[in-house]
Amino acid sequence: MTPSLDATQLGAYFALIEASSLLKHAVEQQLQEAGRLSYVQFQLLATLGDAPTGSRRMTDLADGVVYSRSGLTYQAQLLEKRGLVTRTPSPDDERSVTVTITEEGRGVLAGVFPGHIAILDDLLFAPLSRRDIETLADILGRARDHMRRTPPRSAQPRRRKKTS
Repeated sequence: MTPSLDATQLGAYFALIEASSLLKHAVEQQLQEAGRLSYVQFQLLATLGDAPTGSRRMTDLADGVVYSRSGLTYQAQLLEKRGLVTRTPSPDDERSVTVTITEEGRGVLAGVFPGHIAILDDLLFAPLSRRDIETLADILGRARDHMRRTPPRSAQPRRRKKTS
């Protein structure tokens, strides 16, 4: 027998997907207009800006933003060309690359944050009470933590190509 979802589960799923898509679209437009950033580039800069040293290993960044290693490498290259990050060999693992946010990168983040916060306030938080927001944070946090128990593809060991 094929498992199925009841009407409430299906409604919750579709509401989450649609709300996520609508919010992400609005945020992506604002990030592009205010800072010429893609959503992934913003996530990368915000993660680095939040790190105590302003640096993270590329693999850790890929796992955190749930993005492929190669895709994140490309995004980091674009940010490096703009002077928003630097990339250097990791001091503790010669195979790894450490990405560090620059002062210019922090400036771009500071420039996009007011509009970013305004969109979140307007689209996501305005129709909710403080208690609703606390409940939403709890529910989504539990769902995220459950999903994170299965490591993202970027955290899985790399497969070696078979040679014939």
